[in-house]
Amino acid sequence: NPCFSLSSRVQPDPSGSETCVCLQVEKHLEPFRLSLEKLQDVSARLRKDMLRGLGKHAHHRAAVKMLPTFVRATPDGTEKGDFLALDLGGTNFRVLHVRVLEEEQRVLKMDSQICAIPQEIMLGTGEKLFDHIAACLAEFLDSQKLRGQTLPLGFTFSFPCEQKEIDKSILIRWTKGFNCSGVEGEDVVRLLKEAIHRRGDYDIGSVAMVNDTVGTMMSCGYRDQSCEIGMIIGTGTNACYMEEMKNVKRVEGEDGRMCINTEWGGFGDDGSLKDILTEFDEEVDKTSINPGVHTFEKMISGMYLGEIVRLVLLKLTEEKLLFKGCPSEALLTPGSFETKFISEIEDGLENAKKILTKLALDWDLVDACVARLVCDTVSSRSARLCAAALATIANRIRTNRGLDHLKTTVGVDGTVYRKHPNFSDELQAAVRLLAPKCDVSFLISEDGSGKGAAMVTAVAHICLDINGGSMLTVPNPPYL
Repeated sequence: NPCFSLSSRVQPDPSGSETCVCLQVEKHLEPFRLSLEKLQDVSARLRKDMLRGLGKHAHHRAAVKMLPTFVRATPDGTEKGDFLALDLGGTNFRVLHVRVLEEEQRVLKMDSQICAIPQEIMLGTGEKLFDHIAACLAEFLDSQKLRGQTLPLGFTFSFPCEQKEIDKSILIRWTKGFNCSGVEGEDVVRLLKEAIHRRGDYDIGSVAMVNDTVGTMMSCGYRDQSCEIGMIIGTGTNACYMEEMKNVKRVEGEDGRMCINTEWGGFGDDGSLKDILTEFDEEVDKTSINPGVHTFEKMISGMYLGEIVRLVLLKLTEEKLLFKGCPSEALLTPGSFETKFISEIEDGLENAKKILTKLALDWDLVDACVARLVCDTVSSRSARLCAAALATIANRIRTNRGLDHLKTTVGVDGTVYRKHPNFSDELQAAVRLLAPKCDVSFLISEDGSGKGAAMVTAVAHICLDINGGSMLTVPNPPYL
């Protein structure tokens, strides 16, 4: 009961005005409170969208893209060797050397190097970008005394791509401030290899393209071999899981499994979630740089949660339910309420007081309690919606395999999951309700983009050995 939640934090008010405030605040928060039945309904909608995305002819119009990753197995603990990992997703990129030691059942991440990408390269030609990457890679090989070795490489390239094979990925469009000419519509693995070939002073082995969710799953999969789902809840959100090959209609083959990158952030882009969108969600979408896109992500991820809370607080202030009806300049400014404030406020009332003061608001104790309640309500919806999506995947895996009961592990990463004081507990509790026949454990990833990329490469390398050169065709691999 939200009134009880609020009134339990403040002294009783004989005038009854506190109860009145509670009721009016609740009117605005009620749309965020999704019942178990509604969450089950959301899960059923996602299940239909996932089937559409897997279809051979329906996928192009699916909001949930269900992209094949061509990763055919999770680690089984026998992987070993030295691997390079390249993580490109912003104005900096990392090169890593990862050593997998089978006898110690662990991965040792060796030294890594961060390389800046200057603005002129971000906006220049693709050839200059990949020449710069190749030069940084050469410098790293020298620093690690790896020059002369031909090591497999895991390539995390965090831009929208259509993956054709494990080592072939076509850039759909640049984001994050990049606009290098001659790259969109091209295979980024080929461009990297051509840049290395132009140098002529070193070479790399096989290349495995790695989505960040896949990296998370594979990083955790080496520590827990029941890990078959990867999930990220941070600035954005996404998930991947191991699907039966017979259901992946866009790729030939019936045997075994393949990891599918769901791209579930786009869930609802076709209007299927319109009935649960609040006026605040609609405002966030309308003022974003990509209206109508990534509907689900905008309801639950770190890039948007702070702004949703700001809009709710502003609405309550305009209705004179908060801050004596006087918003500060900060509260009127989009983006001023950072998502990290939500975690801090929910972690304690003293934090709420400090943050409201930082935002130059004229607050009292009831205001601080209401602000905390708003944060709790918005983050709780995020956790429960995420749980509905995750339960959909767990239930699908169980059904796919004809199991009465599924025991599986989710490799998870992202600041919202890691930093929020209650998010993980709420998510896990909701998953238990929504997937009662699934025993779902959670394992936080340790550097999915580095170790995970190495593990994808290691598993792909085993596929090469088994199939005499083919990373894709694994009829009955022993580690599936």
